[in-house]
Order: sequence, then C-alpha cells, then structure tokens
Amino acid sequence: MTENGQSRLRQAQDDVEQVKVIMLDNLNKSEERAVKLMDLDNRAEQLLVESKGFSKTATKVKQKKRWENIKYKVIIAAVVATVVLGIIVAVAMSFSREDSQNTPPATRSTEAPGDG
Repeated sequence: MTENGQSRLRQAQDDVEQVKVIMLDNLNKSEERAVKLMDLDNRAEQLLVESKGFSKTATKVKQKKRWENIKYKVIIAAVVATVVLGIIVAVAMSFSREDSQNTPPATRSTEAPGDG
C-alpha cells in the first residue's frame, strides 16, 4: 500500500506541477496583455489629443475658406455692378445725344425768315 500511496502522491505532485506551469503561463500572458493594454491606452490618449488639434485646425481652415469665398463673391458682385452701371451710363448718354440731335435749337425757331 505504501507503494500505491507513493504512486498516488507522485501523480498528485505531477498534477500540481502541471497546474503550476499552466498558472505561471497564464500570469505571464496576463502581464503581457496588461502591458499591451497600457500601450493601447497611451496611443488612444495621444490620438485623442491629436484629433482635437486636427479639429481646431480644420475649423480655422473652414473659416478662412468661407471668408475667401465671401470675398470672391463680393469682388464678382462689384465687377458685375460696375459693368451694369457702365452699360446704363453708355445707354443713357447715347439717348441724350440722340435727343440733342433730333431737337432743333430754340434760337432758330424764333428768328424770322429773312432777318439775317
């Protein structure tokens, strides 16, 4: 029975040794995961900081482009208004010339035929 008892004891010690090896492996893997998670957390925080900076820069660029767009629209509107005003002035001057050419002078109509 002592031989049988020693065999059982040896088997139990072997089982304990196997469990010990498995537990140590699990602890090592757990530590590796913890390190990887900390690294991932650090990268996530860095990405968050960079995304905030990107958001601020994007907002500034958006506002700058909006003002450039408004500026170009104002310039185009001013050019169009100037062209339209020039056309109106040209048409008004041509009508005033036509009216002055078609209207006889007032001094000629009051003169008597033969005075002269």
